[in-house]
Amino acid sequence: MTATDTDLVATTVDTLTPVRRVVDVDGIPMSALVAQVPRPRAVVVALHGGATNSAYFDCPGHPRYSLLRVAAALGYTAIALDRPGYGSSHPHAVEVAPAERRVDLAYGAIDRLLDGSDRGEGLFVLAHSVGCELGTRLAADERGHDLLGLELSGTGRRHQDRAHGILGSSERNAPPAGVRELLWTPERLYPRELLGGGPIASATPSYETRVVGDWPGTTFPDLAARVTVPVHFTAGEYEHVWRNDPEALQAVAALFTAAQRFECTTQPDGGHNLSLGHTAAAYHLSVLSFLEECIAGRRHGTDSEGGA
Repeated sequence: MTATDTDLVATTVDTLTPVRRVVDVDGIPMSALVAQVPRPRAVVVALHGGATNSAYFDCPGHPRYSLLRVAAALGYTAIALDRPGYGSSHPHAVEVAPAERRVDLAYGAIDRLLDGSDRGEGLFVLAHSVGCELGTRLAADERGHDLLGLELSGTGRRHQDRAHGILGSSERNAPPAGVRELLWTPERLYPRELLGGGPIASATPSYETRVVGDWPGTTFPDLAARVTVPVHFTAGEYEHVWRNDPEALQAVAALFTAAQRFECTTQPDGGHNLSLGHTAAAYHLSVLSFLEECIAGRRHGTDSEGGA
């Protein structure tokens, strides 16, 4: 990329504004932030974590940290979906609690948001933290076999010792000060006004307590074994919730026995909230680079081997 190209991308990122949209899916209003381009290389579908919303992927006050804006500037349509039970669907949190219902709602929302628009080479799912549960379900579903790939971050199989002591058996009952320490330190990694997550905070649907509890021991291993598309897994250098040592990352890699490819990376100077930190652009470009490899592999019918 030349200096002129870089300037053009930066200008586009600074001026592009994602649009909030709401679509009806079987009687449930599903909301999202959408950055749509006319002839996309592909479509990136982003799923936020717990106690936040789609604004996680359009970092408030920092457009160059925004996944939506950077992806659109580079030619991708990007959709940050408010997961079922969040955003406009929050009043229906009980109704959308079953896992199969949430998968159907997510795929239905994507179809209605795109509404016949060009999808380029196809869909790529990026998920963060608790959102990895839905993201992995989308990939493990029969419809997920056509995805270009899957990106996961802010998750794992084992909590770090400090996190286990703070979170206990339920994240909902964890002390706020302790959770803030896990999610937002070191503080130098993030814009000061975002520390604690106030600008992107959201009510959490009650079903998520069960999702969090079942994820590492049962749900993650079961779903991962059914994912066939390429998988990219990113661990923040300063991830404080989940173990990010080599042994722990190998344990995650071992779950994806059917994936065409698995690649694991560590984001330097990245914390739990990779899309909100000062290295957000580096993280997003790393994922989009992987997506480009998935597109090339799809076009040429090749799948390269990755490793943790």
